[in-house]
Amino acid sequence: MNLLKFDWNPIPGIDIAGFYTLHFYSLMWVIAFILGWYIMKRIFTKENISLDYLDPLFIYTVLATMLGARLGHVLFYQSELISEDFFSIFLPFRFKGGFEFTGFQGLASHGAAIGIIIGMYLYRKKYNYKSLLWILDRVVIPVASGAVFIRMGNFINSEIIGKITDSAFGVRFIQDQYYKSEIVQRTGIKDVQKAYNAVTDNSQFQNLLEAVPYRHPSQLYESFCYIFVFLILWYFYSKTTKRDQTGFLFGLFLVLLWTIRFFIEFTKEPQGEEYINWANLNTGQWLSIPFVLIGLYFMFVFKPKTAVK
Repeated sequence: MNLLKFDWNPIPGIDIAGFYTLHFYSLMWVIAFILGWYIMKRIFTKENISLDYLDPLFIYTVLATMLGARLGHVLFYQSELISEDFFSIFLPFRFKGGFEFTGFQGLASHGAAIGIIIGMYLYRKKYNYKSLLWILDRVVIPVASGAVFIRMGNFINSEIIGKITDSAFGVRFIQDQYYKSEIVQRTGIKDVQKAYNAVTDNSQFQNLLEAVPYRHPSQLYESFCYIFVFLILWYFYSKTTKRDQTGFLFGLFLVLLWTIRFFIEFTKEPQGEEYINWANLNTGQWLSIPFVLIGLYFMFVFKPKTAVK
């Protein structure tokens, strides 16, 4: 059965006014953050929290997510950048081997999670209206919804690809197989996107297409699963009294999301030049285990301190 197999060779974005390209990957991030803002606005309104606290929360979340995700990627997967190309960590350029605009590439979800926790701690210190865990219990709901779109963005970008498979769900990632310079050289077509398109549209280049293996669309697996993480969190928040159990929703988020990540990793190619491979578990899996354990602690063990009268 090959009905679900297909070739993935998308355009990266839409040209606007002839000089600016709106990249679909960036658009997924924008959608994630805007949707998150509206979800938190609904939560604040439902619980009679002043909306004056909402925009600062949004700013802290965006900065904490992006900075944490970037630093997490560097520390966990590409630590050589610290000594070899330091400024590329914080700037959308590559300086090693020549100057090149790359955009902000290399973001790790584990780093984003740590960044959000630290960001919410700093936010809580400045805006003292609820406990840190109250904020975390709520903010994980829009984070879960945002994760759906981020993984869709990864799929659009043909990044974080899966392992080679002969299953019915295989996808051929043309743009991951051939780098820009390579596809131009192999096809003789100077326009990069036209060169990529020629691989799938022109029979002259079928040999290049046949060399591309089918892989698991791990990004879509993960994105689909995160829909249920969001729905489960929203159910427990809106339909049960668990929202009043301090730390429960935060713990549930950690358990659900990182359990999914742990198992999805079995279908992914290892990320980064430096990665762990202990006991047949990779870096992403080893990093997920502590999050799951912390989540179980907050769900079933943690008891908030009561004020002394």
